[in-house]
Amino acid sequence: MKVVKFGGSSLASGKQIEKVFQIVIAEAERKVVVVSAPGKRFSEDHKVTDLLIECGELSLLNLDPKEKFDAVIERYSSIAEELALGDEIIHEIQNDLIERLNGNKSKPDRFMDRLKASGEDNNAKLVATYFRKRGVDASYIDPKEAGLLVSDEPGNAQVLTESYNRLFSLHERPGILIFPGFFGYSREGEVFTFSRSGSDITGSILANALKADLYENFTDVDAVYSVNPNIVTKPKEIKELTYREMRELSYAGFTVLHDEALVPAFRAGIPVHIKNTNNPAAPGTRIVSDRKYTNGPVIGIASDQGFCSIYVSKYLMNREVGFGRKLLGILEDFGLSYEHTPSGIDDVSVILRESQMDPIMEREIKGRIMTELHADEVKIEHSLALIMVVGEGMRHNVGTMARASKALAKAHVNIEMINQGSSEVSMMFGVKQVDEKRAVAALYEEFFVAVTV
Repeated sequence: MKVVKFGGSSLASGKQIEKVFQIVIAEAERKVVVVSAPGKRFSEDHKVTDLLIECGELSLLNLDPKEKFDAVIERYSSIAEELALGDEIIHEIQNDLIERLNGNKSKPDRFMDRLKASGEDNNAKLVATYFRKRGVDASYIDPKEAGLLVSDEPGNAQVLTESYNRLFSLHERPGILIFPGFFGYSREGEVFTFSRSGSDITGSILANALKADLYENFTDVDAVYSVNPNIVTKPKEIKELTYREMRELSYAGFTVLHDEALVPAFRAGIPVHIKNTNNPAAPGTRIVSDRKYTNGPVIGIASDQGFCSIYVSKYLMNREVGFGRKLLGILEDFGLSYEHTPSGIDDVSVILRESQMDPIMEREIKGRIMTELHADEVKIEHSLALIMVVGEGMRHNVGTMARASKALAKAHVNIEMINQGSSEVSMMFGVKQVDEKRAVAALYEEFFVAVTV
């Protein structure tokens, strides 16, 4: 059995949903279909989830959300009209959205989660309606009824272990099951969403729970590329990579797959296959537990912007018991999460998303580090990009770091910091944001183009 997930671009219009239908019925093993909310039809278009967020924000401010509400309904109406589904499904979607907008606003985060989840939930109902219209035995599955239980963390829900046994009963359902992605229900029956683009997570959870043979994730590219095609023209496609490599690349900027989506599939040892809705015959990219390392030390290069570093220097820091814990404790007091902590004998840097901090918070953090930890120097540097060089093969090759550093030096890119994980699967370079693209291009040239002797 296969669990199949389709992203927003694959469901953006009636024409796209027709492609989805043809893909699903092409193989009898495709029994469970996870759907996202409708995405963009063209570059200037709006995703339904974004429209729902704007709608909810206006409602919380007691402003009229009619324009955004109408835009959401128009998207579904346009799809229904293309597929000749009639008005009944649109009335159902419209009434559902009205009910959510009129719901309890005393806890804004929970109100927004209920509203955001409607994008996937209503799209699943629409897709199921179309499948039935085409003569296929298909049904919409309510995540609450199916038993997808999650933690009560708005916008960051985590699946509860008991969900897996509950969801296994879906095996008994006949026909094709259309399951909305992105959200689940707390034990108290409230809607909570995963982090953005979390439909990938739903698909992985279902693949695990149903003991699927394969989890297929359909998107709008032929494969996972070794580097961002917006930076390097026609980069090499990756035919196969490991869960760990994909997790590192997703975390570091690859948007093909949510960085948390692989965990449930990985734990169950289920292969993941990335494929293109618009070109289903393309081989795609398989994500597996182990692979042969025949393509050199590096499998991919990813990058992301919007980071800052908090640099702390103190003489004899290495001898002070608890210094790191106290430093991270200060950040915890401000509700900040960090990404990396490269360190030396007398200094340490904490890398975090700069969007988490404002100037007032920065001053308070610097003040507390100076007074409570008696630091010699505290410096916050903004506008950093992190570049991740990833590959299981690095563990079996000598000199990968030297090659990367030499390539960056040749491109006149100054390295602000370096961090290599103990697993030796990835190397992280911190550079100025203005140097990001030049750095990525130089690394790609070194590991995928240059011929070494």
